[in-house]
Amino acid sequence: MITLLEIPAATLEWMILSPLFVLLGVGCLGILLEAVLPRDLRFVVQMGVTVLGLVVALGLTILNWIHETPTIAAMSLLAVDGPAYIFWTLILIAGLGGTALFAERALGAGHSAFAASAATVPGSPLEREAERLRREHTEIFPLLIFAVFGMMLFASANNLLVLFVAVEIFSLPLYLLTGMARRRRLLSQEAALKYFLLGSMASAVMLYGIALLYGYSGGLSLNELDTAIIAGTASQPLLLGGLVLTSVGLLFKIGAVPFHAWTPDAYMGAPTPVTAFMAVATKTAAVGALLRVFYVGLGGAAWTWQLLFAVVAILTMALGSTVALAQTDIKRLLAYSSIAHAGFILVGVVGAVAGGDGVSVSSVSAIAFYLLTYGIATFGAFAIVTMVRRSGGEANSLDAWKGLGRRNPVIALIMTLFMLSFAGIPLTAGFVGKLTVFVAAWAGGYGWLVLVAVVMSVVAAFFYLKVVVAMWFQDEDPEVVGTVEAPSLWTWVVLVVSAAATLVLGLIPGGVLALLADASQFIR
Repeated sequence: MITLLEIPAATLEWMILSPLFVLLGVGCLGILLEAVLPRDLRFVVQMGVTVLGLVVALGLTILNWIHETPTIAAMSLLAVDGPAYIFWTLILIAGLGGTALFAERALGAGHSAFAASAATVPGSPLEREAERLRREHTEIFPLLIFAVFGMMLFASANNLLVLFVAVEIFSLPLYLLTGMARRRRLLSQEAALKYFLLGSMASAVMLYGIALLYGYSGGLSLNELDTAIIAGTASQPLLLGGLVLTSVGLLFKIGAVPFHAWTPDAYMGAPTPVTAFMAVATKTAAVGALLRVFYVGLGGAAWTWQLLFAVVAILTMALGSTVALAQTDIKRLLAYSSIAHAGFILVGVVGAVAGGDGVSVSSVSAIAFYLLTYGIATFGAFAIVTMVRRSGGEANSLDAWKGLGRRNPVIALIMTLFMLSFAGIPLTAGFVGKLTVFVAAWAGGYGWLVLVAVVMSVVAAFFYLKVVVAMWFQDEDPEVVGTVEAPSLWTWVVLVVSAAATLVLGLIPGGVLALLADASQFIR
């Protein structure tokens, strides 16, 4: 008698996973539209489809957050719980912000920030012809959608193999987008190549770490890993090796030292809208995945990784804050600022304070709020970076920003607000974000790390104030002075929303903090 192999049908929670299905469908539709639509219709249609897809996915996420019970979904591959909804919401908001900046067409004589034909050789006749015919890319929108889709998978992965697949899904579109700048093409392509090579190496190291953890626990789910650690009968060298190597891939995406080398070059070479999107969305997704892996799967080995992350946090804060002092390019300065902020986030990770039982600020809620405050200020700052220009394009040298407060006091005042928020000055959202992270770390018994973080915050304040001083208290150089160009409505929306949120969350953060605290417990 012949026995046929039976493959059971997959059991999927369609409503709970609906935001992911919407994004996957929109991404595939975007590729189809790119192939069949006339070139003069692609921008409007792709932009509309992308915004609609992100808004629908965000609406479904919030609806499920309100009505659905946290669950392990997709045949135990994904955990859709409070933290997953928090990070999905943050990632989708970042996707909308990135879409708005990707759509900018009013600056630079109406040109996009993206190359007209990224596949052509820089300076070639084909490139000049594409520039003349205004063949701006519109596949950037489905690439963004696929990146957001991968990030959401990454932040909710309950299986180590899904974690690896997700990191590849969102990394590949980012590698492409990094190399698509219209100006300084060679620098952009170099940045994309560095990002790709280092990212591939980090992914390979993480995959090897996953293999070691599989050998330790006998399974790929975070629950199986946690059970094996509690039992304590397996090989400890396998656990320690897997823990360290897996953390490499996660810390690389966060931009933590010593895995930060890609950050300054990628941020500087990428189109500024892509830099803004990467700075916010990638860090948010990576932090969400790191919290899930180490709090759920490796929570029983916290005595090992807490000290490791404390050392990494100190190195990251110190390098980001000190090297930024020497930067004269605004995008490179913000890149090292991103590295320093990764260190402050890790301070909260080290605390590992659980939510519930009357805890007002857990590590998850504190870190999520920090990411929110950092994200809104980052989008606003990069929106202004796109607006300060010279005849050749963006004026990223700090010398070009000198005297901006006299030439355009409104824009300079808004940029000052973002710099003060980054520095953690009271009455800004950044101050509340840092305070909550420090409170979580202190409650976790790491007061000494909080003291180090406070000192590093003071150091970091100097390079933010350097930008403020250049705008308000230094005389411009007529040869390099930058002027503020009026952007399209989309960039204005990003700028106004970012400035308003920075002020509101700095003055009345209680409601958002309470919402995050209520949804900060992982399901196991």
